[in-house]
Order: sequence, then structure tokens, then C-alpha cells
Amino acid sequence: MIRSICLALYAFLLGVVVPVHAQDTGYRAPLHAEGATTINVDEAKWMFDEGVTFIDVRNPRFYARRHIPGAHHLDMKDGFTRDSLAAVAEKGDAIVIYSSGVKCGRAYRAAEQAVRWGYEKVYYFRGGIVDWKDVHYPIESSLQ
Repeated sequence: MIRSICLALYAFLLGVVVPVHAQDTGYRAPLHAEGATTINVDEAKWMFDEGVTFIDVRNPRFYARRHIPGAHHLDMKDGFTRDSLAAVAEKGDAIVIYSSGVKCGRAYRAAEQAVRWGYEKVYYFRGGIVDWKDVHYPIESSLQ
């Protein structure tokens, strides 16, 4: 009896102690960004191999931990601007925009914004770094 109460209390405490960011909120980024082309991980890898410009719009800590090699970091919160994007890509260049995957809406918002700014070849990599890492494509880190 005491053991059952202890187990129940332990389970309850685990539920309270688990940080909110670790819980699945149910949010999923939209499948398509208006004006952009949604691509999967294999299409992203092909574009990577072809030298297409990749834009990572995650926060600086996540970018530093791991990112697609050569990706330009333009944090959606305060670094993704018309000028910062223009510094890394012309409006006629193909660009792949990614974030943390389907549970993150940053790439979706950035892709739609790039289209509004006049970029013509915007590729929305919805699966982002999560899908890239899952299939063991190359990753680099800024941490030492």
C-alpha cells in the first residue's frame, strides 16, 4: 500500500517537474509556405550537394550546437531581416530555409517572408535539422 502511494506520488511529481519545453505541445509547422516549394530531406541533400545557399533560422544556441555545414545563421527572432538575407543571397538565387523540424514554425515564417521580399526560388525544408540528423547527413558545430 505504501509502495503504491509512493509510486503514484513519484509519477505525479515527474509530471510536474518535466519542463514545459520537453512536452509535445501538438504544434506542427504547416506543410507548405505560400510561394515557396516544400522539400524533404533527400531533396535538401541534393540541393546541398549542388551548392544551394542554406539559411538556418534557429536560435544561436541551437545553431552553435549543430547545423548543416555552410548554412548561414539568420536567427528568425532578430537576425532574419531583408538586409541580412540580401547579404547572403540574391533575389534570383535558390535558398533553402530550415529550422528545428516539424515542431518549429520558424522556417515556415521565414520562407513566407522571403517570398514577400521578392525571393523567387525559396525552398522550405520543413523537416529541418531533425530530419537531416536522423539520416546521418553531415553536421557541423560551432562549439569547441
